[in-house]
Amino acid sequence: MTVKYYAILTNQGAARLANATMLGSKLNLTQMAVGDANGVLPTPDPAQTKLINQKRIAPLNLLSVDPNNQSQIIAEQIIPENEGGFWIREIGLYDDEGVLIAVANCPETYKPQLQEGSGRTQTIRMILVVTNTEAITLKIDPSVVLATRKYVDDKISEHEQSRRHPDASLTVKGFTQLSSAINSESETLAATPKAVKAAYDLANGKYTAQNATTTQKGIVQLSSATNSTSETLAATPKAVKAVMDETNKKAPLNSPALTGTP
Repeated sequence: MTVKYYAILTNQGAARLANATMLGSKLNLTQMAVGDANGVLPTPDPAQTKLINQKRIAPLNLLSVDPNNQSQIIAEQIIPENEGGFWIREIGLYDDEGVLIAVANCPETYKPQLQEGSGRTQTIRMILVVTNTEAITLKIDPSVVLATRKYVDDKISEHEQSRRHPDASLTVKGFTQLSSAINSESETLAATPKAVKAAYDLANGKYTAQNATTTQKGIVQLSSATNSTSETLAATPKAVKAVMDETNKKAPLNSPALTGTP
């Protein structure tokens, strides 16, 4: 079966790509144009320098190497719902100097305008086979483009499967692993509520200080009194000194005043 829809490099595009490959420079693809080809499905012509009847030109939304075929370049443009009112039969790919690098035809599709009551966002895609994808700059300006839902989903999936997630530390935020251990000295793990509760319960079950008595150790209140009969207070050095001072004023037991012996 004869291929009906396809994309080709224009003569200028082939020359520029060959020159970039030879010199080790880059070919910067920046814009995509669509047209209606004056109502007739066109046949891409390498001699073309412009579309037959261009209807719109805007920056690319996506430019990448096909992950399933490294010799293919995928270029995409999103036409928002508030633009349209024309048929699309031809596609052109331009470089940063306004030169038509590649041209393609596509199945006829009408792009309605929102005011017509049937607005929709439409993605136009060109798949171009080249001999050297390294000679093409795969870069777009994110400030002037929209992302397709598939592109966003793919990027989210890629990020989720990657390991480009910094670990948390004492100085920076990041990802960390949870731990329910209560005897760990790690500074890179985060404690779970279970670990916190276990530590709290353990702390509540520790020895609680009791009052001291004559039969057990414990906490005690100090007292400087010298005439107390308490068995729950502890004498201060001041109280002991006061008692000693009073004692020293008394006659010793071997004093002649007590023994009667001079």
